[in-house]
Amino acid sequence: MTLIGIIIVIIGFALKLDTIAVVLGAGIVTGLVADINIMGILETLGSTFVAQRHMSLFILTLPVIGMCERYGLKERAIELIRKAKNLSTGKMLTLYLFIRESAAAASVRLGGHAQFIRPLINPMAQGAAISKYGKIDEKTEEKIKGAAAAMENYGNFFAQNVFMASSGVLLIAGTLEELGYAVNTLDVAKASIPIAIIAFILVALQNHMLDKSIEKANRKND
Repeated sequence: MTLIGIIIVIIGFALKLDTIAVVLGAGIVTGLVADINIMGILETLGSTFVAQRHMSLFILTLPVIGMCERYGLKERAIELIRKAKNLSTGKMLTLYLFIRESAAAASVRLGGHAQFIRPLINPMAQGAAISKYGKIDEKTEEKIKGAAAAMENYGNFFAQNVFMASSGVLLIAGTLEELGYAVNTLDVAKASIPIAIIAFILVALQNHMLDKSIEKANRKND
């Protein structure tokens, strides 16, 4: 019965009920089943929230980004790209990938879908296409959105282990040492460099093909 909270969460998510209400309800029911009085449950919830409040700081970025978009952030990003000559969508995304990989390799906290991709990189990538071809269709717009989001994932995933003190490197080195392999974090970081370079080259080719597909779609619409 003490695991009934898990069942509540599964059912609540399956029925697409309000996430916060489901989680809080599961916590309260679990506490009652465990013979904790309602004041004890509320005290536990409150103390846990205060102790882990830094986990919710990312929520503050959402209204901030919303306000920036409301007052013309996307429009300014598009206008900026329009002034850049010979900058295609693919080149724009490749440039961001280079910046993202470089930041990840240096363990600089730069990037994020909410902080960069939605308000800046995606509008700039679309602005490059609009500047070159005029109005783009919905299919092309969605394709650019997906490619822009992918740049964040590629850059973070394939370059973060180049930094020898990253959590992934520490985990790999620690696991290998426990298995009896003589390895340190520098070895893992060195081995990650070729992977980051290969990933960059392959994604740059992918972005080049994206430019070709946008050009083809524009010719078809014309």
